[in-house]
Amino acid sequence: MKALIMAAGYATRLYPLTKDRAKPLLPVGGKPIIGYIADALDSVGEIDHIYVVTNSRFSASFREWAGARKGKSPVEIIDDGTKSDEDKLGAIGDIRFVLDSKRVDDDLLVVLGDNLFDLDLKDIVRYFKGRGITVGAYDVRDREAAKLYGILAVDKDSRVVDFKEKPSEPPSTLAAMGMYLFPREKLKLFQTYEEEGNKMDAPGYYVGWLHTREPVYAYVFRGVWYDIGDLEMYRKADELYSKSQILPRPRKGSRDENP
Repeated sequence: MKALIMAAGYATRLYPLTKDRAKPLLPVGGKPIIGYIADALDSVGEIDHIYVVTNSRFSASFREWAGARKGKSPVEIIDDGTKSDEDKLGAIGDIRFVLDSKRVDDDLLVVLGDNLFDLDLKDIVRYFKGRGITVGAYDVRDREAAKLYGILAVDKDSRVVDFKEKPSEPPSTLAAMGMYLFPREKLKLFQTYEEEGNKMDAPGYYVGWLHTREPVYAYVFRGVWYDIGDLEMYRKADELYSKSQILPRPRKGSRDENP
């Protein structure tokens, strides 16, 4: 299994902190956000390689981080060639870029690079092996908060039956948390999606398209998930994590940009 950390966005809502530093490299409790993600991926025995897709502005910084990191899985930094928010490929476009440039032929776990969580990823990988295409989900328990996320509706077997990106009337409070698992034989569907002229930015658009063509299942996490969406959330997370070493409870935020 390969892992892909999405880190090619420009995080303009966190300016000025992210004007010269990528959001996943921002420190929380003295450690970059991406460091927590990579450590969590290292706990999954099936993962043998971690890709990090970023842009030309921040690729050198990610290579510096990767070079200093001591972890189980080798980390490879991939520069998508973009230089600004105006010419970015979008999250789905970046997944396509990695699949093509690295000729990925393996199961793939995709995670957005601004996810802070205290979750055992081995659980979702086991679930994925038994079900197939899987979306990591978290119940935000608030209809107003749900309007800011990609929201899933599932049946009694946890199969996704509806997906709406930032809906004005959420069908549930079950949010997609920026974690997706795809079997190797289904990766070709990204090409089909693009050829049909669909939106290439938020991953939720792809899930919304995909679940009408293939079985897609939701794995609901019960641990702690924190979405770094703006300066207030980032500062709160850093303060609380620095003091307690316990991630704060989830708060309102948006998942519609590639971090």
